[in-house]
Amino acid sequence: MSPAPYSPPPPEPLDYLHVDASMLVVVKPGGLLSVPGRGPEKADCLVSRVQADFPDALIVHRLDMETSGLIVLARNTVAHRRLSVMFQEREVHKRYLAVVSGLLASDEATLDYPLIADWPNRPLQKVDFDFGKPSTTHYRVLARDASADLTRVELTPITGRTHQLRVHMLTLGHPILGDALYGTPEIDKAGRLLLHASSLELQHPDNGRLLSFSSEPPF
Repeated sequence: MSPAPYSPPPPEPLDYLHVDASMLVVVKPGGLLSVPGRGPEKADCLVSRVQADFPDALIVHRLDMETSGLIVLARNTVAHRRLSVMFQEREVHKRYLAVVSGLLASDEATLDYPLIADWPNRPLQKVDFDFGKPSTTHYRVLARDASADLTRVELTPITGRTHQLRVHMLTLGHPILGDALYGTPEIDKAGRLLLHASSLELQHPDNGRLLSFSSEPPF
């Protein structure tokens, strides 16, 4: 599989939902790398664009290039360490919105499909019940469109494996629309991956105050 050339969205003012001396919350556009890739042609990324506004910004977690939505950055090493631990310990609650192919039969369900890297086909991941790492996703149907054979869903990752939401929905038989890595030509008609990190809840790294953020998907 030959990846398409990196073509990030044109630079535009970023949408900052929160700015203080310790942390930032920003909406990443779809198609933009979270951090620099290999080679100078992949230097343009969310971190570089944020650092043009806030030179002290430090990445805490990532979203896939194709995924849009909320990302947290720290502004000093103490905040970076505290925020990183929160993500590692699954103390940050995240929800995503997606549009998938087909009509999901159940209104909600929990998916437990262990994942492992598909080494001959990296960066793809695959389900492996013998050697995969435990991976859990909860989904809730928001709307079904029978005429278009699509379902709009809210996805809550309990674990945070690479490509987890994409592989779980594919395994269920309902791939996320626009997924160039895991989708099929029949459902790759969206122009972009229809997956958006829409909700984030975490404690402030300085004082523990509970913070909640939301972002409407652009689809």
